[in-house]
Amino acid sequence: MYWTMGIILMVLWVMGLITGSTEGSWVHLLLVFSLVAFVLGVASLGRRRGLA
Repeated sequence: MYWTMGIILMVLWVMGLITGSTEGSWVHLLLVFSLVAFVLGVASLGRRRGLA
């Protein structure tokens, strides 16, 4: 689930950069949120496998 959210947010971030209709630096929050989702996905994967 975290991977899906991360990918969706990453795609929205790229689309915001391509269209150029960014409202200041708010579009970069999507990148931050997607990276947090990827980190949570990796952490939950390690927890399921007993690595963390």
